Amino acid sequence: MNSAIEKRNGRTLVGTVVSDKCDKTIVVLVETLVQHPLLKKYIRRRKKFTAHDPMNECGIGDKVKIVEYRPMSRNKRWHLVSVLEKAV
Repeated sequence: MNSAIEKRNGRTLVGTVVSDKCDKTIVVLVETLVQHPLLKKYIRRRKKFTAHDPMNECGIGDKVKIVEYRPMSRNKRWHLVSVLEKAV
């Protein structure tokens, strides 16, 4: 099932799980570096995404890969593809 989800043409992001309290849902914090237009410094932008975790396999601190998916609830528009790194 995950291979079919991974082949979709949506955006793919890598982030860290910050919450797994809901059933089959994780909250993933994604950090991106954006260059300031005037100062040319790099600024760290953080955004949280709620993603569908059908097997409840993720824990807090795991590094995961998520992909854009059809809306599953009011806020959930992302789906877990794989766990890249388990937390210690």
